[in-house]
Amino acid sequence: MSIMPANHARDIKVTEAMSPPEGGAKQIGERLRSLRGERNLTILDLAAKAGVSAGIISQIERGNSNPSMKTLQRIRAALGVNLWEFLAHREPQTTEDPPFVRRGAQRPRIVVGETRLVKELLSPRNDENLRFMIVTLPPGGNSEDVLIGTGQKGGYVMSGCIELTVGERMARLAEGDSFQFKSDAPHHIANRSDADAKLLWIMSVLDTHL
Repeated sequence: MSIMPANHARDIKVTEAMSPPEGGAKQIGERLRSLRGERNLTILDLAAKAGVSAGIISQIERGNSNPSMKTLQRIRAALGVNLWEFLAHREPQTTEDPPFVRRGAQRPRIVVGETRLVKELLSPRNDENLRFMIVTLPPGGNSEDVLIGTGQKGGYVMSGCIELTVGERMARLAEGDSFQFKSDAPHHIANRSDADAKLLWIMSVLDTHL
């Protein structure tokens, strides 16, 4: 995958740097600083490789930014890591669990975009071709940007209502409804209601961009 040139940094929304800090943002910031340090990159070096501004990198590292998925995708590509490596759990394991288990208390969690969509990784490992997570959309929330690639995506509405658009078709889905489509199709989810919507989101990952 090619890296966006530095002059494309203007494509990143400046408002990302203005989002309030919270637990997930702090964790991402700490992990980003660690990964950057392991590669002996300055903030300016990483910004140039990722095609984002040095200010955005600095805000993320301080836990003051709620970056979009595309911003994180650019940064993780520049670092040469999997997106979920930003969320490596640092609390000590209390049991010697087998690799096919992920405890509820050890779910990586990420809050993305201006509408604060929440993703919680359920998959026990992040290097396999099947990944699944819980996605929570607050009222008015939407997937501001999505990552397109090979494979399949599907899901199940656990609670609330959403609008799912795939290509040029849109469907309104409620609790108990499910869906599946090819990952390379343009798609978008939105919550037009006044209550949270929660989805079980499943991906077969042939292009490991997540």
